Amino acid sequence: MRMLTGQCRCRAVTYRVADAFAYAVNCHCSNCRRATGAAFKPLAGIAVERIGIVAGQEHVLCRDEGTARYIHCRSCGSLLYAIVKDGTVAHVPMGTLVDEPGIRPTHHVFVGSKAPWFDITDDLPQFDGAD
Repeated sequence: MRMLTGQCRCRAVTYRVADAFAYAVNCHCSNCRRATGAAFKPLAGIAVERIGIVAGQEHVLCRDEGTARYIHCRSCGSLLYAIVKDGTVAHVPMGTLVDEPGIRPTHHVFVGSKAPWFDITDDLPQFDGAD
């Protein structure tokens, strides 16, 4: 299995993840928009046991928010990934990947709460909620 490397902005934390993502989406929910400071967050989902921190563990900050656990770099604040779906799935912000994944986003989710100033201009399917 091909392994991909991901890093935070300051490169203090490095993770490895299998290039075996189950899905990839462009998420327009308000949490993802605020976490990235962008109109949406491209993310890819994978079984949580297929991702792990390989360097910089001392810089990792874990933040629990009810239904998700967010893994950040303590130094630069980058969101590296989130553990969701009762701890079984990791959502990886695709912008943190150093290596090119074999998957591309296939649709837009939470379009019902997208930023009003942003227009989706591609032909990918759009869903008001999760999908």
